[in-house]
Amino acid sequence: MSVRVYRNKEFELLDDVYDPGEDSYLLVEAALKEVKPDDRVLEVGTGSGVVSLFVKDIAAKVVATDISPIACRNARINGVPVVRADLYSGICSQFDLIIFNPPYLPTVPEEQLGSWLNRAFDGGLTGRREIERFIKDIDRILAPGGRILAVISSITGIDETEALFKDKGFHMATAAIEKVPFEKLVVLRFSR
Repeated sequence: MSVRVYRNKEFELLDDVYDPGEDSYLLVEAALKEVKPDDRVLEVGTGSGVVSLFVKDIAAKVVATDISPIACRNARINGVPVVRADLYSGICSQFDLIIFNPPYLPTVPEEQLGSWLNRAFDGGLTGRREIERFIKDIDRILAPGGRILAVISSITGIDETEALFKDKGFHMATAAIEKVPFEKLVVLRFSR
């Protein structure tokens, strides 16, 4: 276990949990601009819980999910209410704001790790496998008028990701952008 600090707030990081980087912190900043005091927020794939850690100080309700039992334990250590779930399976409530940092790196089988950490970055051959699964049944948990924030890499295909959401009736806006070595990270805001 180690301690990380962001915006003067400390949080714990367990081994085999995604170490928050530029993508996580870009999503924190976008979420802080987006969240409203009456929002019910769901963070899908919380990892250490860093995004929810900041959002829970503002929103009316925050719940996070992760498939990794280690990540769920990590989020709980950081004070984030978390449910172990594959994306949002088993979640019955509706949410005004859904936050998602998907595993978005294109990954071939030879690059896969034999640990839970693999689930944090492995986006399949195109990098969009989990994004496609995420939007498939999103209307079940997204409240009318709800919004989605998702961080995407240029490696994943921003236009292709927009097309997936557009096919479900969403409009896209860019909430934040950051260029890092080898890629551009973008937080996309989807609404209807």
